Amino acid sequence: MYTHPEQQYLDLLRKTLEEGEEQVDKGTGVKTYSVFGAQIRFDLSQGFPMLTTKKVYWQGVLHELYWFLSGQSNIKYLVDQGVHIWDDYPYKIYKEKFGEDLSKDDFIEKIKTDTEFAKLHGELPHIYGEMWRRWPAQDGRTVDQLSWVVDELRKDPDAHNTLVTSWDPQYMYSMARPGEGARFPICHNMYQVNIKNGKVCLQLYQRSADIFLGVPFNIASYALLTHVLAKVLGREAGEFVHTFGDFHMYENHREQIKEQLSREPKPFPTLRIEGNVPTLDSFTPQQVKLEGYDPHPSIKAELTVSGGYNKKMHG
Repeated sequence: MYTHPEQQYLDLLRKTLEEGEEQVDKGTGVKTYSVFGAQIRFDLSQGFPMLTTKKVYWQGVLHELYWFLSGQSNIKYLVDQGVHIWDDYPYKIYKEKFGEDLSKDDFIEKIKTDTEFAKLHGELPHIYGEMWRRWPAQDGRTVDQLSWVVDELRKDPDAHNTLVTSWDPQYMYSMARPGEGARFPICHNMYQVNIKNGKVCLQLYQRSADIFLGVPFNIASYALLTHVLAKVLGREAGEFVHTFGDFHMYENHREQIKEQLSREPKPFPTLRIEGNVPTLDSFTPQQVKLEGYDPHPSIKAELTVSGGYNKKMHG
């Protein structure tokens, strides 16, 4: 009997609703309902896993992944593309330094229109793109982890060592020196690339997962990354495996989750990347074509800026 692959995600959604343990974020006081440890798998030859029981923000997925892949760490690129999923973190830092002399809307407008302001206040050091493509080594050089993965798999398709991490303890929590701690949570912190049956496969380990708002985005993002790496390597995309540490629902997402669980999944869309992509740096978002995406309507929910550096605990 056929089971839609999206059902794996819906089962996790239901599990947080019915079995999640109540916990409280120390920084915000917001309650979550949490479960530990799970895995879901998607065969990318059978469709692209953009969830259909609610509309996923495709332009956000596409441009955020390009932001990571190109090694950027300033939100100006995203703001210029009309993508505002990372606005809250630099604005939170700005308010801590200067108070609320600018509203969030005015802050983002200055990021967009004032280059010097963006350089000063749009930067998020030690974010994914920097860690993937410009890891700060102790001898002062930078390490391009993702390019190394591509080169290694070209030389040795049987390699088992092609792993990228964003988790650098020297910048994390109270392990960091004063003033150097990352101010945002590194959530999807490690992935491994592997070639099986001639196809490029990728497994993500996500240590902390907002199951309603974040995970649908993460699934699409890393499935797209798998496709991009396959294109660069001249192969087909194989399987995307998503492994979770702590996955949780926020208390103010309960009714939205119930609504999503009442919906039946629709067929997944398909994805293709046009033209040649001989290197990571030659990839552009314009080459990606998502076709046949016909989801149920979006379900709005509030984003909680939680996790990461906590001044009381880690200062």
